[in-house]
Amino acid sequence: MRIISLDSVTGKERLAKDLISKSESVLITAGSVIKKEYVKRLKELDIQYVYVEDEIGEGIDLSDSLELQIKEQCQETVKDILQKYAYQNSADLEKIKLVAEEIIHEIMLEPEVIYNLACVRDKSESTYSHSLNVCALSVIIAYKLRLKREKIKDIAIGCLLHDIGFIYIPFDWQDLTLETCTEKEAKEIKMHTIHGYASVDKLKWLSRTSKEIILNHHERLDGSGYPFRLEGSKIRIGSKIAAVCDEFDSRVYGNLTKKLKVHEAIDYIVSQAGVLFDFNIVKAFVASVAAYPTGSIVLTNEGEIAIVLRQNPKCPTRPVIRVIKDSNGNTPREWIEKDLTKELTLFIVDTIAN
Repeated sequence: MRIISLDSVTGKERLAKDLISKSESVLITAGSVIKKEYVKRLKELDIQYVYVEDEIGEGIDLSDSLELQIKEQCQETVKDILQKYAYQNSADLEKIKLVAEEIIHEIMLEPEVIYNLACVRDKSESTYSHSLNVCALSVIIAYKLRLKREKIKDIAIGCLLHDIGFIYIPFDWQDLTLETCTEKEAKEIKMHTIHGYASVDKLKWLSRTSKEIILNHHERLDGSGYPFRLEGSKIRIGSKIAAVCDEFDSRVYGNLTKKLKVHEAIDYIVSQAGVLFDFNIVKAFVASVAAYPTGSIVLTNEGEIAIVLRQNPKCPTRPVIRVIKDSNGNTPREWIEKDLTKELTLFIVDTIAN
């Protein structure tokens, strides 16, 4: 199974999962062939990507993707809790603690897990998927940093709620970027940290760490962040962890910023270690994220085109790949699998849209 854009559909692919509309009705059932004439209509329904089974994706298993698992288990719960809160029903907000515990439990089952981005998200679910991703990755990093379990739980809860202030933004911001929106829009968007903190400040069950993450996840080491331009040690560790995870997921999925490939987003975070982001947190982050997600199409330094079969947990930048086009552009007759932890002169130079 792999994910492809509708623009890549040839008419030979079979759906690996039911295609569900925003109203939660089944549009096309798993196993059906995606005909090219379906593409235009699906795009009109704001569907851009599909999970398919085809020859290229043979042997790919996305079921072990932590992102996909958590999305399927927790997204509807988070969506329900936050939507009720948006409609002035704060009674259920404390249930977010149960979601945090579930995510922590999933990660503790396999503490050396590599966070493998393998999902797609549409506009209607982006806020909830983003919060789940930031939470899960923050938990992995906090665990690698050997923080206490209670502190990890507080960080998880804070990350699930870190963007709660966006419910108070009086316009649709999801198609905007901070680089291109007006100064007035940017100022209002940046107020989401203040709005979010103010809305939860009186909640006694919510820890100081969680509240600070909501308020300070856009603060940066060099004082260039917001809302208070805090520097260095004035930013607590929970907020520093959330800052890295929020920045990464936002750049991968194009949340208020230009969309980057996963390895480009990682490179950006690394380039800002010790400047915008805490060096030790960045080090733990790099060890936690698959630079080339399972199912992605990649280009090697030898001119081969390959698909990422699976990850090497001890080496996130060197997965196991299968060659689908050799350096001469020919399709191999037999399955050629290469483990980049063993093929030491072979490395990935880029990913190719699929």
